[in-house]
Amino acid sequence: MNLNDTDFELFAVPARFAQDRAALDARWKELQREAHPDRFAAQGAAAQRVAMQWSVRINEAYQRLKDPIKRASYLCALNGSPIDAEKNTAMPPDFLHQQMEWREELDDARDAAALDKLRAEVEVGRARALSSLDWLIDEKGDYPGAARQVRALMFIERFAQDIEAKSEQWGQ
Repeated sequence: MNLNDTDFELFAVPARFAQDRAALDARWKELQREAHPDRFAAQGAAAQRVAMQWSVRINEAYQRLKDPIKRASYLCALNGSPIDAEKNTAMPPDFLHQQMEWREELDDARDAAALDKLRAEVEVGRARALSSLDWLIDEKGDYPGAARQVRALMFIERFAQDIEAKSEQWGQ
C-alpha cells in the first residue's frame, strides 16, 4: 500500500463507476484490520501514528467509493473533469425547468400526500441520473458529461433535503 495510491488502487478494485458494495465493505474491513493502531502497540508511538494515518486514509477512500455521487466526482476529477460545483453551476435548460417545477410543487405543498408525490418524483429523477452516470463513465468514458450529471445530482440531493426539512417542519 502507498499513501499516494488512488482509492481504487488502495481497495484493489477497477477504476469505474459500477462497484460491488459488498466487495468494498469486505475490503474496507480487511484494510482496517491491517492498519489498526492496536496492531502496532509494541512498535511504539511513531508506528501507531502511521497506522492512524493509514486508518484515516482508508476511511476517507471508503467514504468516497461507497457513495455513488462521491465516487463519480472522484472519477471525474481523476480523469481531468473536476466537478467545481461552486464555480460551475451551468445546467441544461430542461433540467432547470424541472427544478423550477419541483420547487413550485414544494412551495405549494400543503399536505403529506403532496410531499410524498414530490419525494417519489425526485427519487425517480435521482435513479435516472445515477443510471446515466454508469453509462457516461463506464461505457462512454465521457467525464465532462458525467461531471455535468454529478452537478445535477448534487442539486437533486439538496432538493431532497429541502423536502425532508419541510416534512419535519410539519412534524411528519
